[in-house]
Amino acid sequence: MRGSTGRCRDWTPYAFVGPALILLIGINVFPLLYSIALSFTNVDLVGGAWKFVGEFNYAVAFKFAKYGAALRTTALFVCVAVAVELILGFALALALKDRFGGRAFALTALLVPMMLPPAVIALFWKLVLNGHYGILNQCLDALGLGQPQWITDPDLKLLSILLVDVWMWTPFMMLIALAALNAIPGYLYEAAAIDRASRWKVFRRITLPLCAPLLGLAVLLRATDAIKQFDLVMAITGPNDPATQTVSALLYQVVFRDGKVGLGAAYSYVVLVLVLALASVFVRYMSSVQRREEAGAQ
Repeated sequence: MRGSTGRCRDWTPYAFVGPALILLIGINVFPLLYSIALSFTNVDLVGGAWKFVGEFNYAVAFKFAKYGAALRTTALFVCVAVAVELILGFALALALKDRFGGRAFALTALLVPMMLPPAVIALFWKLVLNGHYGILNQCLDALGLGQPQWITDPDLKLLSILLVDVWMWTPFMMLIALAALNAIPGYLYEAAAIDRASRWKVFRRITLPLCAPLLGLAVLLRATDAIKQFDLVMAITGPNDPATQTVSALLYQVVFRDGKVGLGAAYSYVVLVLVLALASVFVRYMSSVQRREEAGAQ
């Protein structure tokens, strides 16, 4: 009796965890493996006969001019957006680090853009940036600065999407930077004040190095999310505009307009490899920072 009871208890944890694990595998692992298999076929969205084509789709991905242009646009968007958001977010965190009257209200107001749905924000900003009746151009015209066509001028379209993205995701960088600043022990600043270290030296030797690991994590999370940029492009300029067509927008066109599911899957896995490479670089950087901290502590 005891033996059978013991065996039942041994299996009880698996009985609880098993269904959830099977569900996660079904939702995540199976679509991943299935889409990898589809990337080696010429399967079409509307059905019909399909066959194995090997690495043909991946070869097309590297030869297709529009795919290369979409990769360059995405890379430019990610680099500029993440860099600007990091600088502005860190500057805001430095300004909001110390307690003052109205700090809670300022933090709440700054975090609102990050909490709104991206599609809603894109439609809102499309009205703001409208070249004829948008409030931004009305303000610029009142100041005698002209009326730029933000969402129709090919030279300003990507800048407009960058502006919206920076407005929306700078609070994310600020929040992580603020957490990093609050984690720095106060006695380090007290020791620096006793040594009469300048503000720049304190920032360079204490603030920035101790914030680097969390800032690196913020950059990694934000960069991987920015690579998938789709909502703003779709709502503001459309998925087929060459000036703002990101990889996600191109994938939408390839799969849902042209119906080439296999080719779209191959495109997406090229991006996945790039994301994994980017993630590995940041993970190595954070590991090196941690090793330096451990060596310094010893």
